[in-house]
Amino acid sequence: MKLWLHHINLSTENVARMDAFYRDVLQLTPPTSDLPTLEKSKGYAGDVAFVSDGDIQLHLAQRDVTAGFNTGQIVNPVSHGHIAYRTDDLAAFRAHLESQNIPYSDWGNAAVAGWHQIFFYDPDGNVIEVHQSET
Repeated sequence: MKLWLHHINLSTENVARMDAFYRDVLQLTPPTSDLPTLEKSKGYAGDVAFVSDGDIQLHLAQRDVTAGFNTGQIVNPVSHGHIAYRTDDLAAFRAHLESQNIPYSDWGNAAVAGWHQIFFYDPDGNVIEVHQSET
């Protein structure tokens, strides 16, 4: 089971303002590949912009404190943002979390088509995503 940093998600009330900031000030550009296809009818319908440094994506997501309730999940990844890793074996990673007694929310592909996502908390309450691309 391999993990690598895929993206950082920042939650905001104003996606356009954040997008302009990261494009203008940090000169980030839209990713050219591996963009998620959002599933806006499954519990999170917020706006999202995507920028990248060429390696790591930055997802600028409209803050939604009700997304966890709307999807029936404990962990809400768009209330305060999260850091996301991709894995080549999500089943093995879930088993690893369970062996460590770390609870997680299994969002499946409720937020992104083709990505199976799980979310959990680090010891200080920061949200971590681990996902596997199903394509």
